[in-house]
Amino acid sequence: MGLSTYSFKLPTRVEFGSGVINKVGQEAKALGATKVMIISDKGVINAGLVKPVEESLTAAGIDYMIFDHVVANPRITSCNEGAEIAKAEKVNFLVAVGGGSPMDTAKAIGTLLTHGKTVQDWCGDHLLEREITPLIAIPTTAGTGSEVTPFAVVTDTEAHKKLNIFDDRAAAKVALIDPGVLMNLPSHVMASTGVDALTHAVESYTCTVATPHTDAYALYAIELISKNIRDAVHTPTLENCTGMMLGSTIAGIAFGCADCAAIHCMAEAIGGRYDTPHGVSCAVFLPSISRYNVPSDTEKYANIAKALGINTFDMTLAEAAEAGIKELENICVDVGIPKFRDLKGVNVDDFPALAKASSENVSNGSNPRPISEEEYLRLFHQIYNE
Repeated sequence: MGLSTYSFKLPTRVEFGSGVINKVGQEAKALGATKVMIISDKGVINAGLVKPVEESLTAAGIDYMIFDHVVANPRITSCNEGAEIAKAEKVNFLVAVGGGSPMDTAKAIGTLLTHGKTVQDWCGDHLLEREITPLIAIPTTAGTGSEVTPFAVVTDTEAHKKLNIFDDRAAAKVALIDPGVLMNLPSHVMASTGVDALTHAVESYTCTVATPHTDAYALYAIELISKNIRDAVHTPTLENCTGMMLGSTIAGIAFGCADCAAIHCMAEAIGGRYDTPHGVSCAVFLPSISRYNVPSDTEKYANIAKALGINTFDMTLAEAAEAGIKELENICVDVGIPKFRDLKGVNVDDFPALAKASSENVSNGSNPRPISEEEYLRLFHQIYNE
């Protein structure tokens, strides 16, 4: 096997298991926290998921405050607001509780606290000069993987585009991953975030910067998510929620150490313009763009089919790959993912701008099959009409 030299690093320590959310106080204290900002959103707070975090911090004798001005597709304006409040309150530690939005918001706030300037100044590839404010990430969805990734995605509402802070120094110090928090997750959120995690696994396995390490994580994540997502959406149990949370985190490690690709380029384009939930944005493009990419590495897409649980014994590589794509389509249908054309706000007149944004995305070069701006435009129209 001829391999080029590569690097594999896990900047975040993972604590996984039922009840680990209750360890946040002792973890924060061990890392030197004296004043904590809990970063979450009103939905997570109203669901009672921040309460055990508050209780644990109190038991550890650590002062805290809550910043809840977090929305889906986190805005740079919210990040700026949180950073100003954190400075005024002399916060020296961050705890993010929620999906990708609170965790990405926390990373951006931590970046501003240690670097100053604007969020936009630090969006790009390895631009940070030092580590961000220490962060503990506690995911409450099985989707984004942000608890173990070295980047944050934020929305510039003026430019209608998403920007990325991509740097190991932006990673959380510790991820407390408790599958029990998924038990009362709304089914539509389980569905969209679950397919988002599946997309992370598929793209990290097939992208141009994949390595043997990330391949291993990605294939296992595909197996875990595909095996559990339907039941977790319709009849959640601790067992299938554990499978989903584990699959999401492992997929996060895979794409955090490799990259995403064209699916995310298109998803972030429509998320920046229409404020579409990120998981839904990824899901509407997952099957079609995977099919487009098959000629780039048919064997890998055949392997994805095997990981999805398909018996490919009597199939050619091309037949196995297509069977895998059809199973991705079936999963999306079975968990209630809408069609691209049915998403709120989608307008064909915007497709040229969306194609341009997709082609300019930092992950475009990682797609296994090159895609130009013109080809993105064709694909937007094709998927809209499917």
